[in-house]
Order: sequence, then structure tokens, then C-alpha cells
Amino acid sequence: MINVRLEAVWRCGDEVFDATAFALLQAMRDRGSLQSAAHATGLSYRHVWGLMRKWEAVFGQPLAILERGRGARLTPLGEVLLQARQQIDQQLSPALVQATAELHRQLAAASGRKRRRLLIHASHDLALAKLRDLPASDDKLELDLHFAGSLENLTALARGQCDLAGFHVAEQAGAPELARLLQPGTDKLIGVAVREQGLMVPRGNPKSIFGLRDLTRRGLRFVNRQPGSGTRLAFDQLLDNAGIARRRLHYQGEELTHLAVAAAIAGGAADAGFGIQAAAAQYSLGFIPLASERYMLACRADRLKDADLQALLRLLRGAPFRSLLASLPGYDKAIAGKVMEVSEGLRGPRPASR
Repeated sequence: MINVRLEAVWRCGDEVFDATAFALLQAMRDRGSLQSAAHATGLSYRHVWGLMRKWEAVFGQPLAILERGRGARLTPLGEVLLQARQQIDQQLSPALVQATAELHRQLAAASGRKRRRLLIHASHDLALAKLRDLPASDDKLELDLHFAGSLENLTALARGQCDLAGFHVAEQAGAPELARLLQPGTDKLIGVAVREQGLMVPRGNPKSIFGLRDLTRRGLRFVNRQPGSGTRLAFDQLLDNAGIARRRLHYQGEELTHLAVAAAIAGGAADAGFGIQAAAAQYSLGFIPLASERYMLACRADRLKDADLQALLRLLRGAPFRSLLASLPGYDKAIAGKVMEVSEGLRGPRPASR
């Protein structure tokens, strides 16, 4: 299998500001020490010191304050570069995933290899985005991922425009908007993971946000998800349950993914957002849990015995995917690879994962 990955490249003049440079900035911010950052990135202390001096010359000012024996801290320029990279990467991520899938199709066609392809319209999920790159017993299975909102995905499945539709629903509440697009008996649900959703806030929680009612305070900026996304629906339902009018919140724009919401908060563009714990952890944000939810894939029941669906089930039930879930904060393997009726998936009790 030819596996090509598309990535964005950052340049300053003729110099490429590569992933190693960003990794160093992140490690220095997290660890506060050049030596610790060198260890975290697998580079020698001397090499890291040389890299930082190189980039100081390229940008005309330092990216970090380096003092032997006194640690390291990012300058305002270093902070801006790191935050901008995080925000832009997450904005580009869905487009790059789709472009990569299209390229893989073209490469497979050019090589003359016949491949089984599953077209998945899915709500954004960190585990699902990495599923395609996991080792599988059947290397002829190709997962073609298109990220969109839950309502849009289920509509595409109902119209026969995809093989599977990824969506999520809070375990503590129903999802009438989503349920209307699923047909009991005709559709089946395949479990992917249970995730923790909650409020993401800057490190240290400087605005002292501890619950939904804190979001109504004057001047507090909240970054929202796009209409039709499962997360937007879940958040609106939480507000309704708490008796909080949506107009009382000051919405600071909309983002298409959990990571984009987290990046906006980390970059200072908003004071809070709603999303999964794993996204908050990736940006070292604070997290206030509010709900657990099931992430599932809907498909036609008569497709479950097909070879491509069986290969997908093996992948979801396999050790590599379960290890991936264990590495993501707030994720649980309880339903991974479990086939469910529509009624069970939307309202049924959560199975034990241990």
C-alpha cells in the first residue's frame, strides 16, 4: 500500500520552519527548560541551542529567552508562531484529510490494485481521524473520510451518498434531531468510543469558569461550533436543560473542529468553548466535564456482512485501536466495534469497559 501524507509547510524567506522547530517551542512552553525540551524532542542540547540561534537570525529577534541555568521561556513572537501554527493546522486538517484520501484513490488506480473503499461522512473525532493510519490485517481496506456536521452526515447516509455516517449523542439525553434521520431495523449503529465533553478554558482558568452559568457573565467570549454539528446540538441541549437562554452568551465566532476550538482558546481569541477533553489536553487547556457521549457510525443493516464492513469491525475491535483510545484523555473503549440497534445506541445504558 502506498501511503502518502500531505502536510502544510511554513517558510520564512527561503528557510523552512519545520515540525522540529514547532516541537521545540511547544516543549519549551510546557517544560520551561531548554535541556528538558531537548530531551523531549530527542535532540542534543548543543543542537537545540544552535537551532534557536539560527531562527533568531532568520526572524531578526529571538523566539525564546534562553539563560543557562535559569530555564527558557517563549518570547511574544515565539508564542504567536506556536499559537498560529496550532490554529492554522486545525483549520486545514479536514481539507488535508480529504485531499489525502483522494490522492490515495488515484495512486491505487494507477498501481492497478483493487481496493475496498468505505466512504465515511463523519463528525470530527480525533480517534477516527487516526484510524485510517492504524495497521490492519486487511491492507486493501481504504477509509475515505469527509468531516462535516452530524446532521449533514446522517442526511447523506439517508440519501445513499456515503457508506457510513459518523455522529455522536450525549448518554444523558436524547437526540431527537438525529433520531429522525435513522430508521430502526433498516439502520444499525457501530460503536467507536465514549468521549467526555465539557468546557475548555485557558490554563489556570483565569476567568474562574466552573459551569454553564459562568458563560453568561458580561464580556466573557465563547467560541461555538458550526450549526448542524453534533457538539453544537449537545451544547444547546445542555443550555436548554439548565434554563439558560442562548442569547445571554457572547459568541465569538464558530469553528469546524474540536481542535480548532481549542486552538482559538489557546491563542487568546476566546475565553471558553465546548468540546472533547482530548482536544483540551492537546493544547494544555483547563477542562470542566459536563457530559459523556457516544461516538457511533451509522450504516445500512444489510451491509454489515459485506467484507469491507467486516474489515472495519475487526479494525475497531483490534488492539491497536484500543491502545489509541487509551492514549486519548477522556476516551473510553466501552463500545468500540459494538454493533447496536438504533434504540440501544441512542438511549441504551453504557456497557462496562473493564
